Amino acid sequence: MELDRVASERVLSSIRNALPQNIAQRAEELRELAAHEGDVTLKQFLDATGLDLDDVYAGNHSWSDLRERAGLRNAAPGEHEGVLRRACGRLLHVDDPERLATWRGWLQQDVMPDVAEVWDSERESRLLRMLLAQLLDQVPGAGGLSLSDGVDLLRAHPQVRRELIDLFEVLEDRVSHVTPKLEILPEVPLHVHARYTRIEILAACGVGEGVRVASWQTGVRYVEALPADLLAFTLDKTSGAFSPTTRYRDYAISRELIHWESQSVTRADSETGRRYREHVARGSHVLLFARLNTDERAFHFLGPARYVRHEGEQPMAITWKLGYRLPGDLYQAFAAAVA
Repeated sequence: MELDRVASERVLSSIRNALPQNIAQRAEELRELAAHEGDVTLKQFLDATGLDLDDVYAGNHSWSDLRERAGLRNAAPGEHEGVLRRACGRLLHVDDPERLATWRGWLQQDVMPDVAEVWDSERESRLLRMLLAQLLDQVPGAGGLSLSDGVDLLRAHPQVRRELIDLFEVLEDRVSHVTPKLEILPEVPLHVHARYTRIEILAACGVGEGVRVASWQTGVRYVEALPADLLAFTLDKTSGAFSPTTRYRDYAISRELIHWESQSVTRADSETGRRYREHVARGSHVLLFARLNTDERAFHFLGPARYVRHEGEQPMAITWKLGYRLPGDLYQAFAAAVA
């Protein structure tokens, strides 16, 4: 069926108006569903109402908040219940099976993982830190917490754990890409074409200690311990706080080639410029992360890239060749973002 623009807008508007529009209406829907079905999981609620995760988590609300308003029984709240419930809404981007299955497996255990055991695997310890760093980022005093402290704090919030189990179940059903592991750096738990926030990227790369990772505001971060350059860029720079000097021309040339511009101060013969050009000979890696616009907190991990050529300097316009071809839908979205 094909409709003209006006008819399409009217149909979509009618559908939107038929769905519960605010938390009070959604709580009433949940209350009525629970009256017939008993206790309801997040997945059951979404399937029954046609709502999306963004609807449940809109306005800094959470699934636990909705259950509370609907009169469903929740576990006893912890000291930082409100902060952690809001943090759950910052995990809606998670879309690789390893994070979801590992995190959900830990949370379902009666006893959360012993950090000493997790530390036996560098990859697992970083996966744990990726979860805790995001959940506890805005908890007062989180900067001084060890991973063990973070696990204890999360353990003291049983309703948040229950919500995360429900949320990860929904997210597991929504994985839309095949996401291969980053084989060249096995200790780094990143999957190509999955999405990650800056916090997760740094935690995965082993930057810092304890629960909180260092801040990362610029588009480039060199991690000497790997060693690797992390390049995070936004494709559509028409919105957001981009000054004329930071509106770099970053785009996908093809499914294998990425055009990227360095920071405006970078010369080709500088240490940074040479590191980009000579990264293969130096045994260093280049990892690319891209998002469509500044409304998105998470970046698609494009995988490792190899230097091909560059033009000019200050900034250097570099062509990178991806080790993994972009999926067709990502390439189309990236191309449309800069069209």
